[in-house]
Amino acid sequence: MSGPTGNVPVVAVSEVARLPGVSVWAVDCCAVHPGWSDVEVRDDHRFVLVRGGRFVRRIGRRESMADTTVAYLGVPGEVEQFAHPAGGDRCTSISVRPELWRAIAGDDWTLGRSDVYVDARVDLLHRRLLRAGRTGDVHFALAEEVVRLVAVAALAASRARSCSHRRGGIPDHAVAAAARAAVLDDEPGSDGLIPLAERFGVSPFALSRAFSAVMGVSLTRYRNRVRVGRALERIENGDRDLAGLAAGLGFSDQAHMTRTIRAHLGETPTALRTLLSA
Repeated sequence: MSGPTGNVPVVAVSEVARLPGVSVWAVDCCAVHPGWSDVEVRDDHRFVLVRGGRFVRRIGRRESMADTTVAYLGVPGEVEQFAHPAGGDRCTSISVRPELWRAIAGDDWTLGRSDVYVDARVDLLHRRLLRAGRTGDVHFALAEEVVRLVAVAALAASRARSCSHRRGGIPDHAVAAAARAAVLDDEPGSDGLIPLAERFGVSPFALSRAFSAVMGVSLTRYRNRVRVGRALERIENGDRDLAGLAAGLGFSDQAHMTRTIRAHLGETPTALRTLLSA
C-alpha cells in the first residue's frame, strides 16, 4: 500500500506527523485482497516500510514483494498497482515532496531499484521514528528520524549509490555552530529541523549529521538540553505552573516536559522544585 490515497480497501489510515515537505502515515490494509488494485500514479517520493504482513507491488510488468525485511521507494510518475494475496499488512508510509527530496538526496539522484533491504539499522530507525511520533516532539525528534530514514532509502535505491550530505561545502563545525546559536537565541526557524536546515541552506540530513559529528549529541538532544536548562531556571525562580511552563518552552504538554526532564536529569519537575528550594 502506497499511502493514504491508495484505493486498496483499508482498515485504518492515520497521520503520524506532518512536517514541511513530508508527511508520515500509518496504514493498516485489508485482510485479503488477492486481485490487483486500480492503477495509481503519485506525484511524490515515498518510502514505505512494512510493520507486519506483506503485499505485492507491480510497476509495469515488474512485481516485487514488500515485507518486514524489504521496503520500497516509490518515485513520482510511476504507474503502480497492489495486491494482498497473503492477507493484511501494516505499513509506515513516508511521503516526501520534490523540494525536500532534492535537498536530502541531491539534484542528480536517480532511481536504481525500488526495493530497499531493511537491515537491523533501518529496522531500528523505523522503530525510533514511530517512537518519536509518540513523544510529541514532532519537529525535532521525529524530523531527525524521518530524514535519516529517507537518506538511507535514497542511498540504497540510488543508481549512483551516492547521497548528498552537504550543499555549498559548508564545514560541519560552521553548520553546528550556527544551529547552536539559532536554538539558544530562539531565532526564526529554530522550532524545527527542516526550517532550520532551510535557513542555513543545507539538507536536513546534512544538518543532523554535522551537528551530531561535532557536538557528540543529536540536535534533538541538544535542543532539549537547552529547554531543560530553561525549565530549571524557571522552577528555581518559583514558577509553579508546570502546564504553562511546558507550553512556554514549546513542549507538546506537561507530560512531554516531565519525560524530557527525567531523561536528562533523572528527576521530575516536582522533585526538582524540592531540590532547588532546599
